[in-house]
Amino acid sequence: MFSLFTDYDIYLFKKGCHYKLYEKLGAHVLKKDDKYITYFSVWAPNAEKVYVIGDFNNWEIEKTPLFVRWDGSGIWEGIVPKDLTGSPYKFYIVSKYGYKLYKSDPFGFYFEKGGGNASIVWRWNYKFTDDEWMKNRKKFNSLNSPISIYEVHIGSFKRKNGEFLNYREFAHILCKHVKELGFTHVEFLPIMEHPFYGSWGYLITGYFAPTSRFGNPDDFMYLIDYLHKNNIGVILDFVPSHFSKDDFALSFFDGTHLYEHADPRKGRHPDWDSLIFNYGRYEVKSFLISSAAFWLDKYHADGLRIDAVASMLYLDYSRKEGEWIPNIYGGRENLEAIEFLKELNTYLYKEFDGIQTIAEESTAWPGVSRPVHLGGLGFGMKWNMGWMHDTLFYFSKDPIYRKYHHNNITFSIWYAFSENFILPLSHDEVVHGKGSLLSKMPGDKWQKFANLRLLYGYMYAHPGKKLLFMGSEVAPWEEWNHEKEIDFSLLKDPFHMGIFKWVKTLNNFYKNEPCLYEIDFEPEGFEWIDFNDYTQSVISFLRKDKKGNFILIICNFTPVVRENYRIGVPKEGKYIEVLNSDDAEFCGSNVKNGEIFSEKIPFHGRNYSIKLKLPPLAIIFLKNA
Repeated sequence: MFSLFTDYDIYLFKKGCHYKLYEKLGAHVLKKDDKYITYFSVWAPNAEKVYVIGDFNNWEIEKTPLFVRWDGSGIWEGIVPKDLTGSPYKFYIVSKYGYKLYKSDPFGFYFEKGGGNASIVWRWNYKFTDDEWMKNRKKFNSLNSPISIYEVHIGSFKRKNGEFLNYREFAHILCKHVKELGFTHVEFLPIMEHPFYGSWGYLITGYFAPTSRFGNPDDFMYLIDYLHKNNIGVILDFVPSHFSKDDFALSFFDGTHLYEHADPRKGRHPDWDSLIFNYGRYEVKSFLISSAAFWLDKYHADGLRIDAVASMLYLDYSRKEGEWIPNIYGGRENLEAIEFLKELNTYLYKEFDGIQTIAEESTAWPGVSRPVHLGGLGFGMKWNMGWMHDTLFYFSKDPIYRKYHHNNITFSIWYAFSENFILPLSHDEVVHGKGSLLSKMPGDKWQKFANLRLLYGYMYAHPGKKLLFMGSEVAPWEEWNHEKEIDFSLLKDPFHMGIFKWVKTLNNFYKNEPCLYEIDFEPEGFEWIDFNDYTQSVISFLRKDKKGNFILIICNFTPVVRENYRIGVPKEGKYIEVLNSDDAEFCGSNVKNGEIFSEKIPFHGRNYSIKLKLPPLAIIFLKNA
């Protein structure tokens, strides 16, 4: 009987080391003896019988049986002697334990719309034309390069007469917007197939299929290809931390807990009432790593942001006493998940040149973004959740009280170089009653917008790569609603347009100033001038590049203009204010400095100093001429 599996494939599969299972399992249209066939295979070790059903056999259960392999792998396979591209199908599984289940294909490349949940046989026809990008990707994705990420939820960015855009239509609209704003990368909330739109993609049923809400797999390839041809990198959210309980998908797949832990103390996620993968099962590990590799291989993604890593690392995550099972040493660390993450990162960095993996990890776990051979988890970067929480807490305070919370704005530097951090102002901060970023800001309308410009400027000045959720550039008053598109009509208001222009200016300034990105992850790239002026809520510091060039940055977190404010500087000479969030162009009050000459007056432990006028609720950037 025809099979795509070799003995070596089976060996790797059983050992948990087959990372290209998408080339073997699932539905594949092949040419054999000058004729097309469709080969089906599925892993169901506890099945007694398996059938494939679809339009091609009128959904009659026993018409097209699959046959179990002799080698104990638990893989069932068979062929239909025709090209079934575009045909819907499901597996009908009769379990050894009496269960009878209709299941979509865990390796389905495409799914039908409208809740029918059938997989669709797919054969890609799209040819990528992004050779130039792929050749230079390593430079664009380098830790020493500027990386500013525009986080996007496709379904609520822009719609057409209330309906979703196709991936191809979306490509042109998104690309034009991102290029105008100057972001280097986009990051998509999970586009893997998910039945519940309100989950934003975080409850996945199809780990190898872009959601059919916005088009077919070729359409999604076009989106990535188009972004690449416009020099925009693409990061995809990937969710190996938990999966959907829907009974047509991975849950209780062959009448047993095949992909998930049977014991709910390890197999149920308490936060989302979802299921947790059994990372210790070799075949499940191969499934997950194959999925991650699939998006980098087939779709040319430039990176993966791994969701909810903290929930994977700790067995007691969000659980009370008695609701979790310790590891073999009696500890709370999930040893199997840790090994899975190390293996995932090791393989991806070895196999795909120039990619990055990014951890959403909210604890103090050491070495998340350090190499596996040095004891780390092997991620390239990590979201700096501590910076985000402290910063938003600080900015939420009325300026009159900020002097009592000064530590919240300065503490992040103490650990800024312990990991390769991304500074995230993400979708999570503008949902579930948290309000929009603008609504978090204190004061009247003018002060709210000034605070928001200051927040964005502070993020771009702080060590770490940058991430901003879509819509933040228009400063909505309301929090994000996935049922609505971004309200770009807000830009008719000069204050909202001021935010838009400020984000654009920041991105372009950032990309052209190596001091702000070149040694982001090393202490040599940052130097305090003064972090002690809590009474006036002012901080000042330097950002430096490899050659020793520097940019002087001062933040005034109060609405009081500080006249004749003295700052110690490293060099004598002329200082030019090159960026000011209070500029009238951004709807600020236009308190500016222009050119300033240093004086031989020692200050802040330096031989020279300058006197400035600090604009209210603003950040200024100065360069030494």
